[in-house]
Amino acid sequence: MKNLRKAAKLLVMELTYNYGVGEYRLGNDFLGVTLTSSQAVTNARKMGWPLREIAMGIFETEAPGGYKFYLEDKEQPKQDPVLKVTLAVSNLQKSVSYWSDLLGMNIYERDEEKQRALLGYADNQCKLELQDIGGAVDHGTAFGRIAFSCPREELPNIEALMKKENQKILTPLVSLDTPGKATVQVVILADPDGHEICFVGDEAFRELSKLDPNGNKLLDDAMAADKSDEWFAKHKMQKASA
Repeated sequence: MKNLRKAAKLLVMELTYNYGVGEYRLGNDFLGVTLTSSQAVTNARKMGWPLREIAMGIFETEAPGGYKFYLEDKEQPKQDPVLKVTLAVSNLQKSVSYWSDLLGMNIYERDEEKQRALLGYADNQCKLELQDIGGAVDHGTAFGRIAFSCPREELPNIEALMKKENQKILTPLVSLDTPGKATVQVVILADPDGHEICFVGDEAFRELSKLDPNGNKLLDDAMAADKSDEWFAKHKMQKASA
């Protein structure tokens, strides 16, 4: 699994909107995203967004959906400002073994007293923090997925290893077409606590991750044409505001 350490340096957060779902029940599986950006802290203050200082220069805030973000009030680095994504686990030793021994992540820190571990594929990439919560992990109805890009030729090896080790494969290796854009190859796994992990072929991922100069216009046009206002009115539901 050496080549997995060549996983993409780019961190992408995907927001999805599902019609007909008024609200989600959050579980205890996702514990937050930590990033370094004094600008984010300044922006939150200007907007009157709630901030709570939990340590010197570190602020906790919450997105509209209830997800936690932790902001370090420091100048944003030139590389990825996202420091780590924190997931809850029920057995730290078992989870570290899965992510490190099977998926090839480096262990950067391990604190037995606080029952946490910090892992990653490279020094200059966003890290994954595992926090033992001393009980079962509940994914609720709003769970997400952690995704990594890696060389496309590694995907069959990942799938083969998981089969050999009798680990759960949610989606066997498959190609997904995106009309007018690259076709991506993915394999989706589940760790011991059911956290979904998607490995994506890096070449197609890079193509799909390119900034579209018309992105804002395309989004505005799609929102104007989706007739969601009519849908919510028909179902006598209130549409959430942005």
